[in-house]
Amino acid sequence: MTTELLAPLDLAFWRLESTAHPLHLGALAHFGPVPAPPGAEPADVLELLARRAAAVPRLRMRVRDVLIPVGGAAWSADPDFDVRRHVREITLPGVDFPAETARLAAELMERPVERGLPPWEMYLLSGAPDGSFAVLVKLHHALADGMRAVAIGAGIFDEIAAGRRPPRRSRPLPPHSPSSGLPGPGRLLGIARDRLGDLGRAVEVGASVVRASRLDGRPTAALAAHSSGTRRIATATLSLDRVHRVRRATGGTANDVLLAVVAGALRRWFDGRGLPLPGADPRALVPVSRRRPGAPSGPGNSLSGYLLDLPVTEPDPAARLAAVRRAMDRNKAAGPFRGAGAVALLADRLPPLAHRFGAPFASGAARLLFDLLVTQVPLPRSALSLGGAPLRALFPMAPLARGQSLAVAMSPYDGRVHIGLVADGAAVPDLDALADALTAELDLLDPPERGEEPGA
Repeated sequence: MTTELLAPLDLAFWRLESTAHPLHLGALAHFGPVPAPPGAEPADVLELLARRAAAVPRLRMRVRDVLIPVGGAAWSADPDFDVRRHVREITLPGVDFPAETARLAAELMERPVERGLPPWEMYLLSGAPDGSFAVLVKLHHALADGMRAVAIGAGIFDEIAAGRRPPRRSRPLPPHSPSSGLPGPGRLLGIARDRLGDLGRAVEVGASVVRASRLDGRPTAALAAHSSGTRRIATATLSLDRVHRVRRATGGTANDVLLAVVAGALRRWFDGRGLPLPGADPRALVPVSRRRPGAPSGPGNSLSGYLLDLPVTEPDPAARLAAVRRAMDRNKAAGPFRGAGAVALLADRLPPLAHRFGAPFASGAARLLFDLLVTQVPLPRSALSLGGAPLRALFPMAPLARGQSLAVAMSPYDGRVHIGLVADGAAVPDLDALADALTAELDLLDPPERGEEPGA
């Protein structure tokens, strides 16, 4: 059976998961009705989803423990793979279909994927009176980072499925694999040298992480949580043209503008709750892909990140944006080996046994490093569809780290920025208020013109 060892960071995500803290990524995609000629039956979307998902080789792989390296795990083809275990349909009452999809998506995101099977799920959510529908996708973080998740999930769309090539033959396994026995003396020497090099790099990265840790401080109270195991999901949609209008007027990047919008929305949310502003600005971890632009997505995760203090204590929207831009410029100048984001790089330097036994300690470390996750997930720029039904919106969803109550994920598509908010259900029962605050904050940075819908 062909096997492939989990990369260290993928192994870390696999070991860190617990029942109360599932580590899967998600996306809630909304589609218009499936067009059909008069008198013809619309396409069977569930069958289409199942067939296309089954054709993605990565989605047929499961994780199993291995003897060598000790504490390691490997991907292997599931000999009993049945796509019907992963792709299901749920019919919702069509009274308020968007609200019902968000409610159900939150319930489904609470549940970890089954670890004995390939770690992913897809749900077709139907029942809208106009024939529109939604698809919820769950992929374990060990399977993919944001960019890889897009590459895998894109296989369900008409435009990508039509151009898919037949799967390539598997490359031969390297001389030292989980099933190849013990390595020879020469290989052992090479492994020892590699481990020493990794140890040196781990010490360097670890020092950066420790310097960034708030060992003498406290997390932002409103964003810290003793996990209830429940989830809430809310969504917001912003005009990408207006985001770029702000960018052109102020400089920096579109992502700087969006981060400033998140900072302002948090300030507005604190005020709406009647809470005092925190004594120190909350810290966000902003993931950064280490994949080269245009390069193949490759298997597994390739992540680092930047640490950013979101300026919620700054009352002026323009000053908030300027502060974000300066901080992100400093982050980029320093590179991804500095700050809390280097945790991902540190995981890449540790041996498998450290992930197995260190997971209980590492799982609680996030609260010492950052208060919330804010990430951007890129989507293809071309229009997408499923069974002829146009993709109207796709809201990405990020996992919650232990002790944290909020994660924000954003995806630009079709002239809009679709924002998915995931929160602990007990800690943030008013998540819709935070979603509304995002729209209001963009309006502060870029007042809507006559005839222009606020926020959108």
